[in-house]
This record gives sequence, structure tokens and C-alpha cells, in this order.
Amino acid sequence: MNFSVNEAVEILERTPLVLNNYLLGLSTGWLECNEGDDTWNADEVVGHLIEAERNNWMPRLEVMLQEGDQNSFPPFDRFAHLKSSSETSIEQKLIEFKRVRTQNVTKLRELVDPDVDLDVKALHPVFGEVRVRELLSTWVVHDLTHIAQINRVMAERYREDVGPWKQYLGILKETGRR
Repeated sequence: MNFSVNEAVEILERTPLVLNNYLLGLSTGWLECNEGDDTWNADEVVGHLIEAERNNWMPRLEVMLQEGDQNSFPPFDRFAHLKSSSETSIEQKLIEFKRVRTQNVTKLRELVDPDVDLDVKALHPVFGEVRVRELLSTWVVHDLTHIAQINRVMAERYREDVGPWKQYLGILKETGRR
């Protein structure tokens, strides 16, 4: 096993900075492009990350640490961010993501004792028994997945424009898009 709370925090702390540096000031074309029907653009991904910060990671971690396997996780709607027709700018979303993430990382450091809590178990409604270390690892990989998704979606915008070089651009060859 490779999991380390300190290493996890390294990524969790940097994700808002990465997204801010990458997305802030981009034209609408970059922020709103997607991979087709039922796929998310960069702006929607940031909305999803905010929703997960508010209603997924910390609420579930708190249930795990307080109730263990006595109670099931609270539900999380992965598509909730799409239901609100918000006119929030990408700048405002990035500020909110950084604010909520900073609070959550602070709380994570306060709540989790790596020597005691990583193997605490709880019941996930689909997966059954899960551990704190698995939830925290998933949080990190979730960030990395969505950073990769944003890159892939933005590359898709120029799929046809690259012409014959497409065969050398692995990001345009990926399958199994979400």
C-alpha cells in the first residue's frame, strides 16, 4: 500500500491552485467545450468538484470516524451541479472551490490520526465495507481524474484542427470518455 495522509494532502492542497492557474482567464470556447452529449466541460467539472467538497468527502469521512460501520454513508448526487442553472463565473467557482477545499484539508488534518484512523470501516451503499484510507485515496484520485478530464476535453476542441498529427496525440486517441 502506498497511501500516506501527508502525500494525499499534497495533491488536495494543490488542485485548486492547478485549476486556478490553468483555467482563469481562458476564453469561453475553452471553458465550454466538451466531448459530446452527456459529457462535462471544464466549467462543469469545477462545479462538480465544489459539490463534492460540500457534500461528499468530509460528510462521509465524518460518518466513518463518528459512527464506523453503524451507519451507511450519506448519499451523494454526482450530477447535482448540473441541476442548478447558475450564472456563476469560472472565477467565482475557482474562489469557492479553493475556499471549501482549504476548510476541508484543515478539517482532515484535525480529524484523522494516521496511526489510528486509516483502517476505520464504514458501509458504502454500493461497495459495502470501505476504509478511511480508501475514501481518502479516492478523493485524491478523483482530483487527478478530473484534472485529466479537463485536459482531454480541451484537447478535443482541436481534434479536427490538428490534422494528420492526431495519430501522434495520445490524448485524442483515448477511449471510454465520460
